[in-house]
Amino acid sequence: MVGNLEGGPVEDSGVDSGVHVGGDAYGGVRVAPRQVRRRPRAGVRSLAITGALSSLVLVGAGFAWAIPSYVSGQISSVDAGTAGSETQGAMNILLVGLDKRDDLSRREQNQLHLGRDAGERTDTMMVIHVSEDHRRVTVVSLPRDTWLDVPGKGERKINSAYQFGGAKLAVRTVQQATGLRINHYVEVDVMGFIDVVESLGGVTVCTPVAINDDKTKLVLAPGTHDLNGVSALAYARTRATGRADLDRIDRQQQVISALLAKALSGDTLSNPAKLGGLVNSTLRTLTVDQPLAKNLLGLATQFRDLSLDDISFVTVPLADVNYRTSTGESAVLWDKPAARDLFQRIATDQPLNPPAKPSPSPSASPSPSPTADTVAPHRIAVRVINGTLITGLGARARKDLLDAGFLVPSEAGDTGRRDYKNTVIRHAPGRADSARTLATVFPGADIRQVDDINGVEVILGQQHHTVKKPPKPTPSPSPSAKPTPTAKTATENICKRT
Repeated sequence: MVGNLEGGPVEDSGVDSGVHVGGDAYGGVRVAPRQVRRRPRAGVRSLAITGALSSLVLVGAGFAWAIPSYVSGQISSVDAGTAGSETQGAMNILLVGLDKRDDLSRREQNQLHLGRDAGERTDTMMVIHVSEDHRRVTVVSLPRDTWLDVPGKGERKINSAYQFGGAKLAVRTVQQATGLRINHYVEVDVMGFIDVVESLGGVTVCTPVAINDDKTKLVLAPGTHDLNGVSALAYARTRATGRADLDRIDRQQQVISALLAKALSGDTLSNPAKLGGLVNSTLRTLTVDQPLAKNLLGLATQFRDLSLDDISFVTVPLADVNYRTSTGESAVLWDKPAARDLFQRIATDQPLNPPAKPSPSPSASPSPSPTADTVAPHRIAVRVINGTLITGLGARARKDLLDAGFLVPSEAGDTGRRDYKNTVIRHAPGRADSARTLATVFPGADIRQVDDINGVEVILGQQHHTVKKPPKPTPSPSPSAKPTPTAKTATENICKRT
């Protein structure tokens, strides 16, 4: 069950989740905490929000030693041109993570498999919205390759704003693009992110597809993995999957959720030494706007009652993920009507997800409807198993599923017993939506929830084993009305073990 960069075996324990990696996904290379702390401003490709959210939550947990003078002495500040705010009320916080390598030694660059490009760009950019009552937090990821107008610089990628004008221009650019008033700014030292992960004893992540990144030297099989600081950094910044930066955004949101789950666990909160190490590490990762630096503790205390269900993640809607700019660059374009609706809902403090539908009555059919296509095929990893004696049936079904847009990371397998009459779609708890989508291409298949598997799998039987073309999506009744993207809570992002 170990992902090994030196040629060792990797055991696949599931499709969407399920392998544990205790070693270093860089082949044993670690950055010692002493080395990281010497360079508190060093940044690399990685996620921006992890240290920020962890510290904002944990510093506000009410511990006597976390006094304002201690906090202010550990954190750096910058003039970001933000609007500022009181600690009460709704607010928007811009979080950025820098791709900055100038002050890294060549040895550190080699250890972390970084290039040597000079300069700084915001490699990760997110807007955190805190609701009026401080009971909800919404995190909106802004793709780094977004093509838009940078004030005073013309059309460029959003991640260049910091390079041209530092924190102030980054804030101005986001305010202009979203229409939101940015109250505070948080910049994350992502080298310190390694220290944060290590202070928590690593994080658990899950990938539906194999990752083999020549640049970061990260090799992971499909499944669930326990990663240390260096390998978690590589996982959060790799683009070596089909959707490149969009997949990376999903991974970053997953890592953040996993870190928050560990940070807020009883194991951390009841352990003074572990908690102290975590808070020290997160404070050292942050540079904030000057008003926030003066009252970080006051703001943080407002978050003490937040749970993982209260923190939601969403990505700004996109209209073109393969846009070619006039300068020949590859970029992405926002879906302007949908993005406008998203940010309008945030500005008016509305929750992004509609209220949950009422539970079905006890007389309702126990089998989920196979017509409800609630998860897109390209987001579903499927394990294919041949439950018959028909030679090659699994391989054919795997090929047809790939053609239909599903992810099928591993080769088809065989069941122990080969007498399945009907095809069976099995899914782990919480994966019923994915199973229903899969059932649209296996009409007549049985759908069952199974507690001891991860992800979704199909056992091919003698009947209903032919993959049908997926149904075309029902057109929207109003082409101009763009639905607000569904947000996922931190709880939903966490990899589940069975």
